[in-house]
Amino acid sequence: MKNIRINHAQQGFTLIELMIVVAIIGILAAIAIPQYQDYIARSQTTRVLGEISAAKTATEETLSRGSFPTTPGALGITSSNLMNGEVPTVDFASGNQGAGTITAQFGEDAAAILATEQIRITRDNQGNWACTTTLLDASGYVPNSCTGGGL
Repeated sequence: MKNIRINHAQQGFTLIELMIVVAIIGILAAIAIPQYQDYIARSQTTRVLGEISAAKTATEETLSRGSFPTTPGALGITSSNLMNGEVPTVDFASGNQGAGTITAQFGEDAAAILATEQIRITRDNQGNWACTTTLLDASGYVPNSCTGGGL
């Protein structure tokens, strides 16, 4: 058997190798961070839509009793840190024969791109619900069941 002598004097990484690793991490971060922010914004719009859509059943029950919901509390809507004022606005008037809206304005805790945007679910006097938002369809943040660019 031959004895192989290993030189232990050179251990670790060279500066070039470390710089390559740092560059690769930087490139991955530059791609991943904007994608993550988009994901967060999309999930927040879906969450707020879900929170206000939960009031549809309570609205239908209130209207079936001959009353008109005027406050979020009357519909059992709880506060949300993503909404401006923490609760949506409710607008059902007796003269509208059951037509009305529930509107959520995004607040400070929402993603920055959503800061001035709104989501609204509207009920016509036939009992049909529709969702519209101030977000543009092309933005990619509009939930599937909503129409963007409206209000």
